[in-house]
Amino acid sequence: MEFRKRIEELLHQFLEEREDLFLIDLKFSSGDDITVILDGDSGVTLQDCLDASRAIEFNMDREEHDFSLQVMSAGLSEPLVTLRQFNKNIGRELDILLTDSTQIEGELAKVDEDKITLVLKYRKPKDIGKGKVDVVEEKEIPYTDIKKALVAIKF
Repeated sequence: MEFRKRIEELLHQFLEEREDLFLIDLKFSSGDDITVILDGDSGVTLQDCLDASRAIEFNMDREEHDFSLQVMSAGLSEPLVTLRQFNKNIGRELDILLTDSTQIEGELAKVDEDKITLVLKYRKPKDIGKGKVDVVEEKEIPYTDIKKALVAIKF
């Protein structure tokens, strides 16, 4: 069996056993450096990464094919790319870059198969008189309009 196909198969078998985890990315470099990025419905622990690494490494023969393997969790700096990631982050603030280069920040309220719904909170000038008024509105954003979505990091 081809090397890459075997790695994909072993990773798929591991993820079938661990339904709380899911694959974000699998990268192969030209020098057979393998990077696996995982996420989980309740996060990813160091033990989860070790288990995934062992599931692959212990079933491969390094005498037959030499490779390096790195298994990691999707960090806060990684964009959200799957429906499960969006679901996991309901209630959190997101920074969204749209395909038209517009940037939006809001709380993720709902997720479905086609779109997300953000709650936007901002201040705008009053229609009459001086001063500003607080505005809370919901905005639906189709996945096709999202270029990049990140969890907002606030301190």
